Amino acid sequence: MTDPNQTPPSLPPVPPQLPPEVPPPSAPQPEHRSVGELVFDVSERTSTLIREEIELAKAEVSEKVTKIARGSAVGVAAGTFAFLALILVMEGIAWVLNEEVFDGKTWPGFFIEAAVFLLIAAAAGFFAYKAVKAGAPPVPAQAIEEAKLTKEIFEKDEEGPS
Repeated sequence: MTDPNQTPPSLPPVPPQLPPEVPPPSAPQPEHRSVGELVFDVSERTSTLIREEIELAKAEVSEKVTKIARGSAVGVAAGTFAFLALILVMEGIAWVLNEEVFDGKTWPGFFIEAAVFLLIAAAAGFFAYKAVKAGAPPVPAQAIEEAKLTKEIFEKDEEGPS
């Protein structure tokens, strides 16, 4: 019988076993690929390129539209306050003209102010026309430039190596 206080004899250490190495799957070299695989690869990359160009154009247009909308909103707010202030100023000018220039007659001062308003409106309308014409339509210039470069590269590749 064995003594329970006695230590068991030591066993020889077992080296850890590593799993067998699996070589990574090797992609066939371009010279060993079939024409079908090459055509599939080219069409897949072309469709990816086109999708990325479309996404770039969308992002560019949405950025420009956001800037135009933000500027328009601030312009409307500024125009509202300026219009309210202008009403008060023009009312005061009409009464000053009536008192000082037209000897208390009320109608000439208001007609003169109406003419000034029409001149200001014409100038503001012309300025607004120029500003809108300069900003519209929002064209995705960067995406168009990238598409042109891509087209040039494809045309050079079609001509073959020189």
